Amino acid sequence: QVQLVESGGGLVQPGGSLRVSCAASGHIFSIYAMGWDRQAPGKERELVARIFDEGSINYADSVKGRFTISRDNAKNTVYLQMNSLKPEDTAVYYCYMRLYRGNEYWGQGTQVTVSS
Repeated sequence: QVQLVESGGGLVQPGGSLRVSCAASGHIFSIYAMGWDRQAPGKERELVARIFDEGSINYADSVKGRFTISRDNAKNTVYLQMNSLKPEDTAVYYCYMRLYRGNEYWGQGTQVTVSS
């Protein structure tokens, strides 16, 4: 059984920073990609960032230059450093993982609230 456990969400003021982490455990053989999605109230879930096994990275246009995704392969952990946070970044952030065999997984989500 595969589990993704997020941590690090919370309340931050506009312009502040926050880092969320996600550790994958279970029957994990070859990870193709890890990343983050988010869902704001009343909106559809959207891709935030992806980091692929070969090292390439994708970001949503709305977070480019402010968010940085990184990965610790030895720990099967992915991080999202979020800087210059805006109220519109408020959402539940979900960890994502895709294996080479095609299986996809999401975590339970962690709330990030940007408000003064």
